[in-house]
Amino acid sequence: MKEILENLYRQKTLTTDEAKNVIVDIALGKYNHAQIASFLTAYIMRHITLRELRGFRQGLLSLCHKIDLSAFNPMDVCGTGGDGKNTFNISTLTSFVIAGAGIPVAKHGNYGVSSVSGSSNVMEQLGIRFQRDEASIKAQLKETNICFLHAPLFHPAMRHVAPVRKELGIKTFFNMLGPLVNPCQPRVQMVGVFSLELARMYQYLFQEEDVRYAVVHALDGFDEITLTAGCKLISNDGEQMISAHHFGFPAIVEKDLHGGDTITEAAEIFMTILEGKGSPTQNHVVLANATVAIQTYYPSYSLQESLEKARDSLLGGKAGKTFTNLKEMQ
Repeated sequence: MKEILENLYRQKTLTTDEAKNVIVDIALGKYNHAQIASFLTAYIMRHITLRELRGFRQGLLSLCHKIDLSAFNPMDVCGTGGDGKNTFNISTLTSFVIAGAGIPVAKHGNYGVSSVSGSSNVMEQLGIRFQRDEASIKAQLKETNICFLHAPLFHPAMRHVAPVRKELGIKTFFNMLGPLVNPCQPRVQMVGVFSLELARMYQYLFQEEDVRYAVVHALDGFDEITLTAGCKLISNDGEQMISAHHFGFPAIVEKDLHGGDTITEAAEIFMTILEGKGSPTQNHVVLANATVAIQTYYPSYSLQESLEKARDSLLGGKAGKTFTNLKEMQ
């Protein structure tokens, strides 16, 4: 690790194989917390390269507990986090909305590191028990159209990194990796990222694979479609700028997206929205994200068709019922 750190401090970069190997060595416990913290800090101080991101991803996937859900062709909707905005759990709500609209979902999630409440915090607070057993997860998908893949169960090798990330309390390159290392490797993904540079890297990685994808980044820094400003959307079909008016909604302000100051508050906000009782601005944000997710899965659907399916799921009670069904299977 000493040689690696010295090279990084001199602004040298790693090859794909070097990046893969160092992540594997970290995961196998070959380095102490101080060394891991120094390694993470080096990437806080400078940008990650595409080949480094590719190598880190390959390393994590080589060690994870993979699960085969290909028979369901599920979609994942996942954000990198790390935008420092403390919004309510938009991507998790979107996942239940599109599941209620008929799209199978394998939601990859984790505890919050740089935010009050990540998707796993909210699910746990609301009584969802995390599963790793493949038969149980397949049963959830079959019966409810959604399953939740709690990252630490599938990436146990990251136990050496988790306490360091928690102590640092800020985004690291592991935020960048979260949506890329879903253990079922879904063939359809909608990903929110915290920077336009990272959106480009995701685009390059997805273009190397046979996947349907949508990568979104709001130009005011959010890793979601937030309707607070213009949003860059990069997909198989090209690139475009979208905004609230794209969906026929009024623009909103950042305070409307507040996710609560505690996990309990975050869970209460989550359920209020999921039960169709959210404010118009909260509903509009979830519907906008769900609309893009539905169009990603079904590219032949028009914007209006996708929006109507999302609205029927959220406001018609299907999304809430999907959550109730999943919870009843615990």
